[in-house]
Amino acid sequence: MHEATAGASRRVAVIGGGISGLAVAGMLARLGHEVTVLEQQDDVGGRAGRWSAAGFRFDTGPSWYLMPDVFDHWFALMGSSAAAELDLERLDPGYRVYFRDGGPPADVPAGRERAMALFEAYEPGAGARLGRYLDSAADAYRMALAHFLYTSYASFRPLLNREVLAGLPRLARLLTESLQRRAARTVTDRRLRQLLGYPAVFLASAPDRTPSLYHLLSHLDLQDGVFYPRGGFAALIDAVERLSRQAGARIRTGATVTEITTEPTGGRRRHRVTGVRYRTADGVEHRLAADAVISAADLHHTETTLLPRALQTLPEPSWRRRLPGPGAILLLLGVRGELPQLAHHTLVFTEDWDANFAAIFGRDRHVPDPASMYVSRTSATDPTAAPPGHENLFVLVPVPADPGIGRGGIDGAGDPDLEAAADRVIAQLATDLDVPDLAERIVVRRVIGPGDFAADLNAWSGTSLGPAHTLRQSAFLRGPVVSSRVAGLSYCGSSTQPGVGLPMCLISAENLVKRLHGDVSTVPLREPLGPGSFRVRRR
Repeated sequence: MHEATAGASRRVAVIGGGISGLAVAGMLARLGHEVTVLEQQDDVGGRAGRWSAAGFRFDTGPSWYLMPDVFDHWFALMGSSAAAELDLERLDPGYRVYFRDGGPPADVPAGRERAMALFEAYEPGAGARLGRYLDSAADAYRMALAHFLYTSYASFRPLLNREVLAGLPRLARLLTESLQRRAARTVTDRRLRQLLGYPAVFLASAPDRTPSLYHLLSHLDLQDGVFYPRGGFAALIDAVERLSRQAGARIRTGATVTEITTEPTGGRRRHRVTGVRYRTADGVEHRLAADAVISAADLHHTETTLLPRALQTLPEPSWRRRLPGPGAILLLLGVRGELPQLAHHTLVFTEDWDANFAAIFGRDRHVPDPASMYVSRTSATDPTAAPPGHENLFVLVPVPADPGIGRGGIDGAGDPDLEAAADRVIAQLATDLDVPDLAERIVVRRVIGPGDFAADLNAWSGTSLGPAHTLRQSAFLRGPVVSSRVAGLSYCGSSTQPGVGLPMCLISAENLVKRLHGDVSTVPLREPLGPGSFRVRRR
């Protein structure tokens, strides 16, 4: 067994109470370890936050429930099920898309055959080509689950199998061709290309920077469908927290970790962890002794702030070669009256797609205007999200990852430039929806900017998601899982393997638990979690 979990009931400190921190804490507690989670905010959830005001309820982060099998698996590991913990509803349509070059919006239906019919209506022959595209996406997703997602790449030996070796030529093409190019080879209609390319945003990237391997996401939203947990994603976080506490994990909120403590050792890594120091809301400093420390916080913050320079695996200069995902301007709007123009999920695409992404990732980075945007109207599905006769809107505009864009506030109290940008977004949305009095109907308003992500979540460069999924920041090239300089220090979450998004964070937590127990396989753990879950394969 790995040093971090060797012996009975090791003391483990987990930094960060986002979904990955909660998940890894619950799994280790279920295995008999003494686990304490330290979360600096008053509520757990991290990027999957929540906010309520005047009878409106908002998720402040993730809002697409994809990869339900990953959630089902984690709940099963904990001795429960998604059906027991959540009230899930499959959305139909999965989402609506407005194209700013005119024409009616497109409702993207749930299910393969209906999605093919939609594509065929825009471009003769596109339906059959989408079918082949989805076949390829399904195969890529199956391969990813079988060989590349449920591993921390501690050993490459499990990858030396017949299926992976036979598939290397195809895998090379999928990794070297961009998602944008793959979409262009599939359909010619610009709107359909946008539908196939937009999942890059889920990966904190742009279509021309994202390997076409990730066309597998189209299998998830166009074929498997999009789900919604009633009560919002806060209900999902509550379920993960509840099961982790039931397993024995202790969770302390309002506890800001200020340092990972270490002591010298004569081994290959010059130091080993002894615990953490943290500060509570009353300003009192505390020390928590631990045999192992797991940081589920932002990796850049962990490395460059919580460790001294000599013990950093990724010091500040190394981050200059990395690409952050986009920042975001978020608007939480309570609106009087109904807005049937919006589905539960609505995407608004600019006509000049390339210029929009160039503003976010290019050399001359700035807030796009006009900008593509995403709108979530959960009150379309969940009437408890807003008072009767009102709607709750979550509006997300991808922008450059730059804390200098500003911090938001409630009722216009944020930085003036950011609030002005939010005003422009509202005006643009009013035009897109043909609701000229939208601004006058807003009764609750809160704006969140890249500066808030940096200040509240210690997010690198104020990114709203994490490092972008480019070829050089995917799979084993993404952030490390264990420190190369401090024994007993490990990492999980969106900054590390396998990547951004709630399902990836759950897999990240599981991969770390596997690694700490010497399991280097590429398959999920046996359910429910226990000593028999591990498939130990050592070099």
